[in-house]
Amino acid sequence: MPGRVVAAFGRHCLVESEDGSRRICHPRGKKNLVVVGDRVQWLPSGDEGSIERVEERRNLFYRQDELRTKSFAANIDQVLVLLAADPVFSESQLSRALIACEAAGIQALIVLNKRDLGPAFDIAWERLDAYRRMGVRVLPLQLRGEGGDTLAALRRELENRHTLVLGPSGAGKSTLVNRLVPDAGAQTGEISRALNSGRHTTTSTTWYWTDAGHHTALIDSPGFQEFGLRHIEATRLASLMPDLRAALGECRFYNCTHLHEPGCGVRQRVVDGDAVAGTPPDQRTISAVRYRIYQDLFAELSSPARY
Repeated sequence: MPGRVVAAFGRHCLVESEDGSRRICHPRGKKNLVVVGDRVQWLPSGDEGSIERVEERRNLFYRQDELRTKSFAANIDQVLVLLAADPVFSESQLSRALIACEAAGIQALIVLNKRDLGPAFDIAWERLDAYRRMGVRVLPLQLRGEGGDTLAALRRELENRHTLVLGPSGAGKSTLVNRLVPDAGAQTGEISRALNSGRHTTTSTTWYWTDAGHHTALIDSPGFQEFGLRHIEATRLASLMPDLRAALGECRFYNCTHLHEPGCGVRQRVVDGDAVAGTPPDQRTISAVRYRIYQDLFAELSSPARY
């Protein structure tokens, strides 16, 4: 029978059938290759079931470091990167997540929380100017106090889509999930009991429906300290960064690394932060911060893996 994986922990996963019922299933074979969001074919076995086949994925969002690959979810429509005005977010981690989205062909949405912090929010919002210029959607959000208008705007961006939520500690990810999925706590409790794991909420990804018709889904993911991109070749990196990609045809050499070659179109567009903020919208520039991130990532992805 067809179903969708809505949670997973170790060798167990929870599969939702088309009628909305859920049961524990176990993938066949020694390796668990099932990811939340996978469409599967399964067979009942007593009160549980076995996954016989994983259908072809539309996409897969994952990260990879030197030691392992961590898959977040499959068959999603967009990734929501939730940041906050405080604590200060890392542009390197943000850029890594956006590059992974580009590599997987998945749309990205940046949401900046804590609009109520005033000056701190204004500073953080200005830091995101380079991302708005390169075409990434950026929304403000206020989950505390009188911020209902921002939540309503976000709901419209999520409607009829399956959205994976990423976010560093303190950004408000749990609060957002609870606001958008009123019974998220109850659902998580049921899933934890079904999978016999009290650690479920912090160690794995969970699929929540936000509407009775099951058209809109929010996929909550565990936090992470690092976001490895070892599955991406260094020479491909610039093509996955929209602000750098816009200048790729302007380099003198076809195999330019954009690090030291003469006549590099990418380096000619690099300007400091103040210059970027004062640049007309139709003039394409690359912020010095973004270019340093590219340099660091290129060096990281070019270095041999240390196992």
